[in-house]
Amino acid sequence: MINDWLAVAGRHPEGGLRFVDRSEAATWFGWGEVRERALAVCGGLLNLGIRKGDRVALVFPTGIEFFEGFFGTLLAGAVPVPLYPPVRLGRMSEYLHRTARMLESSGARLVLADSRVRRILGEAVAEARPDLGCRMIGDLPASAVEPVRVDPSDLGLIQLSSGTTADPKPVALSHRAIAAQVEILSGFWPDTGETRHSCVSWLPLYHDMGLIGCVFPALARDATLTLLGPELFVARPALWLRALSRYRGTISPAPNFAYSLCVTRVSDQEMEGADLSAWRTALNGAEPVAPSVLRAFRDRFARWGFRPEALTPVYGLSEAALAVTFSDLGRPFCGRRFDREALAKDRAALETPDGREIVSVGRPVPGFRLRIVDEAGRDLPEGRVGRVWAQGPSLMDGYLGDPQATARALRDGWLDTGDLGFLQDGELYLTGRAKEVIILRGRNYAPDEIERAAEGVPGVRTGCVVAASWLPEDAPGESLALFVESSREATASEREALPEACREAVLGATNLSPDQVVVLAPGTLPRTSSGKLRRGETLRLYLAGELTPPEPATPLRLAGAMARSSRAYARMRWDRREG
Repeated sequence: MINDWLAVAGRHPEGGLRFVDRSEAATWFGWGEVRERALAVCGGLLNLGIRKGDRVALVFPTGIEFFEGFFGTLLAGAVPVPLYPPVRLGRMSEYLHRTARMLESSGARLVLADSRVRRILGEAVAEARPDLGCRMIGDLPASAVEPVRVDPSDLGLIQLSSGTTADPKPVALSHRAIAAQVEILSGFWPDTGETRHSCVSWLPLYHDMGLIGCVFPALARDATLTLLGPELFVARPALWLRALSRYRGTISPAPNFAYSLCVTRVSDQEMEGADLSAWRTALNGAEPVAPSVLRAFRDRFARWGFRPEALTPVYGLSEAALAVTFSDLGRPFCGRRFDREALAKDRAALETPDGREIVSVGRPVPGFRLRIVDEAGRDLPEGRVGRVWAQGPSLMDGYLGDPQATARALRDGWLDTGDLGFLQDGELYLTGRAKEVIILRGRNYAPDEIERAAEGVPGVRTGCVVAASWLPEDAPGESLALFVESSREATASEREALPEACREAVLGATNLSPDQVVVLAPGTLPRTSSGKLRRGETLRLYLAGELTPPEPATPLRLAGAMARSSRAYARMRWDRREG
């Protein structure tokens, strides 16, 4: 279990944490020092009155304080609840309200934060009312204690789900589930006499891919983990690739948008002297995988030694403690084309040369099984689209304090992931989220294919397009809306041309014509804490008249949609998306 891994790793000098800052200077902490710092926090928490099973929320940027608080909480027998720190001051009220809801749903007794975040969180803590307040690690009373013993069935982590279609849910993961997932992941990268694997990550530590996928395997194997803050990556993506080169990282995961950002934002000058040949596994998950992005990244960075077979599409979710499927390591990614009409109308995957390209996310990882089922829970054969159900050793205990949501998600030992997909030759192909399916004239469409078509239009901000549909009042059928953020570099003529250019791009790629194209200022679209776009929330804000176009306003064909927004939202057919 995690506490045991920390004790074992702390007795060896090889592994530890390396933090890289914006100047590319590195600070090193061996696992032994990490444990000593965590023991001090453990004593402070016990002295403060924290008891076994209590939840402690952690709100830190990437840095050693997060690990002091996280492991200190575990050593005290308590349950860490990592939350995201504020990143955009322009949406502070939204952040505080969202944080308050997460604190309340997790049942946190105490909030630990750094000095900057502590000043900001006062309102959220007061609203959620943790009884021990919000404190800095330096405020904890010093005390020398022994760690509290925990059992495999005890809660080891409350992981907040991404919240793309609803508020984040507190996913309850036991020590046993976490250990099972880490064993699965570690089995993919055995150290040999020639290769000792190391990971480089900029992913947020409150996100399961960053925490469970990177931190825990490094700790369990007494390996080195190199970390950059997510804000550094977003500001300068080349830092990630340069760190992989400098520290000879062999494993690094990221969502699809990160690979796209590198293609568009990393210059040749920034890559001067870089060598990516050690990077054996470039995992791509946490959001839909775009084959065009994979090809662009592969081709762009081949000259710096990047291996095409390193790109590895994967699939997982918080409720499974992360990984559910992996593509075959060492095999170039596999994309196949399927007839759009058959997918939309009959939910059948029929291959055709000019169809929609979908990337395989691989086969179930060891210990996991998959089922594709219809709305009644009946198994579907290969090549038929349905809901993806998963079963394996690292599934959650449930959603903390929400037995009804737990009963909907866990059914006789199977997890209803809420995703749609199909199996082909034993591999999983995802077609979208059940709650985000776009329904037009009785056919089902995946929003990400529509969104990708518009992303290539000049003036559109990369990764900032949302497609959604709804039923306006007194309309004969559903309307399709496309929301696009203009890039900061877009010219006035490009912004003016965006509605029609996006409409033409979508029509050419999907044979669908959006009824509205809404151009927005950069940073307008709502996102989850991990950066995923919230399609349902985007539509809600639009229908409520709360999405603001850039100034001067781009002429749009809205046809009175804003005037009827409140009534239309009340009448929206969410039941079609609930499945």
